[in-house]
Amino acid sequence: MKNILITGGTGFIGSHTCISLLEDGYDITIIDSLINSSKKVLEGLRDILELTNNFDENKIHFYEGDIRNTSFLQDVFLDSKKKKKTIDCVIHFAGLKAVRESKSNPLLYWDVNVKGSINLLNIMQENDCRTILFSSSATVYGDIENLPFKESSLINPSNTYGYTKAAVENILKNIFDADSSKWRVGSLRYFNPIGSHPSGLIGENSRGKPENIFPYICQVASGIKDKLYIFGNDWPTFDGTCYRDYIHVVDLAEVHKITLKYLLERDSANLTLNVGKGKPFSVLELIKTFERVNNIKINYEFSSRRDGDIAISFADTSKIYNLLKWKPLKSLEDMCKDGWNWQKTCV
Repeated sequence: MKNILITGGTGFIGSHTCISLLEDGYDITIIDSLINSSKKVLEGLRDILELTNNFDENKIHFYEGDIRNTSFLQDVFLDSKKKKKTIDCVIHFAGLKAVRESKSNPLLYWDVNVKGSINLLNIMQENDCRTILFSSSATVYGDIENLPFKESSLINPSNTYGYTKAAVENILKNIFDADSSKWRVGSLRYFNPIGSHPSGLIGENSRGKPENIFPYICQVASGIKDKLYIFGNDWPTFDGTCYRDYIHVVDLAEVHKITLKYLLERDSANLTLNVGKGKPFSVLELIKTFERVNNIKINYEFSSRRDGDIAISFADTSKIYNLLKWKPLKSLEDMCKDGWNWQKTCV
């Protein structure tokens, strides 16, 4: 079975993808700096697999380190070879992801997200590993007049984080074009991942102040925060709040496995795919659904619009369905139930 290197593998999406791959028998090699995650996630992976008597400690290898450190990356590849677990392909999650921080500290984001990715690609090439699936984002889009967003939509990010994602996508295209007979590359543009593994053993646990709405909802529900602030109730939408395309993180993890399988079955490939439900929900719909399925009241208040927000964002998912025959299975109710289950466990 293939050995897959997962950068940022103890993060929110990375950890759920690890579970999906391990359940199918893959070997995984995780590297993570633990800047925005915890080594405790590895215990969660083990506990989930033990629930189905499917845990094999020889299938998981973890290295703590930074993708900006080329010596560290080289050591991981060489150590894997020594263990007769040569790295066959990479799923690249590692990077910084806070939009506001990217605006205030752009050099850090270019250094980590872009320079780190270049380091990784150089080491991959040196070790004859040329299959990579990249964690991109819908923040690369800029044409808000034509919805839903298609993979062919205008690329015009409004923040440094989005620019770094677009830059890595361009680098992947460049290396593919330079040697298309050897490279297999893919970029998945996520919309709004929420929820957690239904076991409640792993979930979103970003350090510091979260920027996304769902962690805030959970923190208000658990009493960590007193109130949720909704940025604007005067948007040109049905209820005045922003509409977003939410996808369950378990569905997102599954599509990584399916896309990677597609890449590995081909001699050459260059993919860019949207990943979402293809249906937007308003902020108020998300809150009301959370309240209903979890039987809990969320204290919220409207505040002024946030700079850089747009009224509506959602994916055209026809390309990923036509190519991979994939559709998300989890509902908004599942996302709210599973996300709250994790929050109750981790408080």
